[in-house]
Amino acid sequence: MTSRNLRDSRLRLVRPRPTATARRAATNRRTRPAPRPPEGTPPTAELAGQAREVLADAVRIARWAASHHAEGSAADRDRAAGELRLTPGQVHAGWDRARLAGLVELHGGTARPGWRLNAWERDDSAVLRGWVALFDAWPLVHPAPAEVAPAAVAEAVEAVPQVLSLLQLSAGPVLLPALLDLLRQRVAELREERCEVPYGPEPAPAPADAAATDVAATDAAGSDAAGGEVAAAVLADRPETVLPALLDWALEGLAAVGALTLGDGHATLTPLGSWAVWVKLEQICVAAQSPAGHIEQSAEEMLRGCARLSPGPARAEYRAWLAARTVSSAVSELVAAARGEDALLRGLAFDALRVVGAAAEADVRAAAEEPSLRPYALLWLAEYEGADPDDAAEVLTREEATWLWVDTAAAVADHGESALLVRHLDSAVQGTVPALLDEVRAVGHPRTVQVLVALAAAHPDPALAKAVRRAAFQVHTGGS
Repeated sequence: MTSRNLRDSRLRLVRPRPTATARRAATNRRTRPAPRPPEGTPPTAELAGQAREVLADAVRIARWAASHHAEGSAADRDRAAGELRLTPGQVHAGWDRARLAGLVELHGGTARPGWRLNAWERDDSAVLRGWVALFDAWPLVHPAPAEVAPAAVAEAVEAVPQVLSLLQLSAGPVLLPALLDLLRQRVAELREERCEVPYGPEPAPAPADAAATDVAATDAAGSDAAGGEVAAAVLADRPETVLPALLDWALEGLAAVGALTLGDGHATLTPLGSWAVWVKLEQICVAAQSPAGHIEQSAEEMLRGCARLSPGPARAEYRAWLAARTVSSAVSELVAAARGEDALLRGLAFDALRVVGAAAEADVRAAAEEPSLRPYALLWLAEYEGADPDDAAEVLTREEATWLWVDTAAAVADHGESALLVRHLDSAVQGTVPALLDEVRAVGHPRTVQVLVALAAAHPDPALAKAVRRAAFQVHTGGS
């Protein structure tokens, strides 16, 4: 039996690969070598072990909450404290950390395990991503001093990355006065960038003791609401008077998430903290080298630029792009890009929506009602609800899987190489080429003809190529 007896043979395709593998085919291009972390950085498994230690209580609480369908109420926390032998304060802190790290998610007020919790014991990268999410949220883990004006707190938070960079470059303990000097310098730069320059004659600077007297006097008057407002105004106008307290707060918050340790008058990054700062700096370098300045571009232009990146740097671009927009507008823009004619952007848009997470759920559920977006939306929802990405394709019907196969083939044909299109046959759910062609003709994808013509031109087997061309002609002419 030869391949020339295509219609009568039981020619088998190789075992189908996960649909996610097929979606990545169009973007399997050469990228710059993966950067190596600084010398002395522990291996990934060791870093993940440290992250598991930091989040041990959060994991316990997340598993308890998911198994008991908890809502995070005071009653739930008291119950968890008794069963887990923790104090109510530990449960409250662990619950907040679990949510910030993506270990637990609330759906309609009921806790469900996040995908990171499902992969916690077997996936070191998922553990590290969960810890980095907690690291990014350190100001929420350790609330700022209530007496400090929000504007001053915001400036300090914006300046902390510079402090972390100094700690990372020093690769050892750094004295607190040096960190405070850097914090002051960075806050001054931020104010200058915002053009916060007084108009008219500049008043003579007040002596330090006079400033302290003003603040003390304002604090003394803070027994009533009006006094508290005046205190906040003074602290906002003179951030230098509260920067020492804000530095202490920031260092304590970063220590609380395991990013650094505090000694007698100095601070030192932990291996986890040093690695996280290096990752952030690397992401900034990737964004700076991006083809078109993605962060300021539209969703469509950003996705086109990210098509040239490997998955890790692409996710970093998505996060940076999302951070510059409100969640609602970013999600709407991504869904609109997915509705376009470019199939590659459709897959990339839903990859970006994976980075958004829970905030995109409602829009993705609505997108599942649109035929062209339905397979992507169903896969997104399956992964969001805890399914392994390699098994998520099981939620699709045969027709939906075939439609997605054609859509992905269109992306490969438009942006990939001929060899990738031939290999894309491996991901089809059908067991034979004739069955695949029959179902592709029936599914009604608008790019069916172009996909089949491109596949026929690319495939080295003359008999198979002839059958594919015949199928393309039949679709084009409306024949059976």
